[in-house]
Amino acid sequence: MIAPSILSADFARLGEEAAAVGGDGTGNGADWLHVDVMDAHFVPNLTLGLPVVQSLRAATDIPLDCHLMIEDPDRWAPGYAEAGARNVTVHAEAAHDPVMLAKNLRAAGSLAGLSIKPGTPLDPWVEVLRHYDTLLVMSVEPGFGGQSFIPEVLDKVRTVRNLVDTGHLTVLVEIDGGINADTIDAAAEAGVDCFVAGSAVYGAEDPGRAVAALRDSVRRANPHRWAG
Repeated sequence: MIAPSILSADFARLGEEAAAVGGDGTGNGADWLHVDVMDAHFVPNLTLGLPVVQSLRAATDIPLDCHLMIEDPDRWAPGYAEAGARNVTVHAEAAHDPVMLAKNLRAAGSLAGLSIKPGTPLDPWVEVLRHYDTLLVMSVEPGFGGQSFIPEVLDKVRTVRNLVDTGHLTVLVEIDGGINADTIDAAAEAGVDCFVAGSAVYGAEDPGRAVAALRDSVRRANPHRWAG
């Protein structure tokens, strides 16, 4: 799965930017559209919030993957599920009651995602992940686009991939940060399911073709997993 991040898109043309990665109806387009919500508290940057997500939901059929880099997600996250987001991801470092929050997100209509920063260990969250649908492994520090990929986080990917493959977890494994033509192969080989890419898609002359090229790279890097 490829999830272009609109953090790197033109905010004045979000409807058009979503359409640019929608594909041609043959499965070549984006699987999810990744929406980075930042509150200038949990992270230093400020991006967009619920009203923009609601407008974007009305403007595109691509499922929205909302990544909330905010304080008090227990209070605010369910609203994004109610707005129609397919997946709503909260940070383990910010959630007060992550198990209850996962239940509330699902009850509001979305998948429940948990994200961990590069420096956050995986082990303390394995039991909590039994209540979640997705794990978003950050491969840069959250808060800004265009950062360099941190390869050390792939150890966490390999660990959770093994837990999924052996039946101990059922999460989809997502990665976000510095994903491009030079780094996506290593992430694919480690066992990532969903690849968030910002600059690599919206910095390209043709964002739609960039999505297709990234998907082709994944299939070449891990042909047994992604055959066909």
